[in-house]
Amino acid sequence: MNAQPRRVEHQQTDKGNVPVYTTAVIEQPWASYAREDHATWAQLFERQQKVLVGRAAREFNENLHRFGMTPDAIPKFDDLNRVLRKTTGWELIGVEGLLPELTFFDHLANRRFPVTWWIRRPDQIDYISEPDLFHDLFGHVPLLLQPEFADYMQAYGAGGVKAHAIGADALVNLTRLYWYTVEFGLIKQNDGLRIYGSGIVSSKGESIHCLESTAPNRIGFDLMRIMRTRYRIDTYQKTYFVIDSYRQLMDATAPDFTPYYAQLAAQESIPAGTVLQSDFVYNRGTGEGWAKDGDI
Repeated sequence: MNAQPRRVEHQQTDKGNVPVYTTAVIEQPWASYAREDHATWAQLFERQQKVLVGRAAREFNENLHRFGMTPDAIPKFDDLNRVLRKTTGWELIGVEGLLPELTFFDHLANRRFPVTWWIRRPDQIDYISEPDLFHDLFGHVPLLLQPEFADYMQAYGAGGVKAHAIGADALVNLTRLYWYTVEFGLIKQNDGLRIYGSGIVSSKGESIHCLESTAPNRIGFDLMRIMRTRYRIDTYQKTYFVIDSYRQLMDATAPDFTPYYAQLAAQESIPAGTVLQSDFVYNRGTGEGWAKDGDI
């Protein structure tokens, strides 16, 4: 009998939360999920489905249904993989927690998406410091059925392997790209700005804040601008970047980033929430019109 996989979370120290990494790939222990685990999935799923009406990208909603995800029970990775492999050639693998950067990049480059096997506890419903099963499955997996986005994720992983060999500064730049697209990206669609980033679609508060609050800036996609822009992990975002299509992401990732890293090394990073005169800024969450040269 296989041992129950570990639940690897951060450690609380006198210096704050310290991330703990693991490289293990495990089978999803679906039969061992407690009633409480399924109830947590149901609570989060139903809440987000309601919040995302009129807010999520249409592809997210469509693909959620294509997978057959429901609030009834935590999905089985094997069931999702049958759909995913057939559609875009990706597969889900179970992991115990956060992965080291190079391990994560290698999985993406080979069309393997790591999903944390465990789900947050009831006292963590509104916030958890690391990705759990709900964030990974509900937030990330639906868009892996979208061919151009699936290609972008693979290209990002391959780029991450190269950046890891170049050095720490390149990794900082590339991590910002992941943060502002895969995790906290917005897309302009016919009915206005919509959410595709997993960090937003899996969060009730951020789903509302990103489109309806007057506080954040919503800036048109610009690769170099994104890779210069700092971010915060402990609060709602002050800046969101807006793509016109998933093809735009794939096109931006096609060139070799090596000369970009050299250019970025000579430039100052940009604090989150800053608006530059060269930015194209969307008016509020509706996406109705552009503002330019700081006229917002």
